[in-house]
Amino acid sequence: MRVVVSGRVQGVFFRTTCAAKARRRSLSGWVRNLPDGRVEAVFEGTSELVEEMVAWCRRGPDLARVGDVETVALEPVGGSGFEIVG
Repeated sequence: MRVVVSGRVQGVFFRTTCAAKARRRSLSGWVRNLPDGRVEAVFEGTSELVEEMVAWCRRGPDLARVGDVETVALEPVGGSGFEIVG
């Protein structure tokens, strides 16, 4: 699942918290800041755990103010580990 989150989502530990939560769920993928102020993430794992992460993205960490979350289903690529990129 590809997720793009807009609002006040940079400089509020969104990527760090997202990565920690994804790792606890043994999901693979990555999260990064986009130049336009949004955050983009890709999650791969069981549908239930991916949906938990999408739900978390709709709230974000305490300091975030999420405005919108766009999601696009992707084909699994068989990745391993979860990284903060960019």
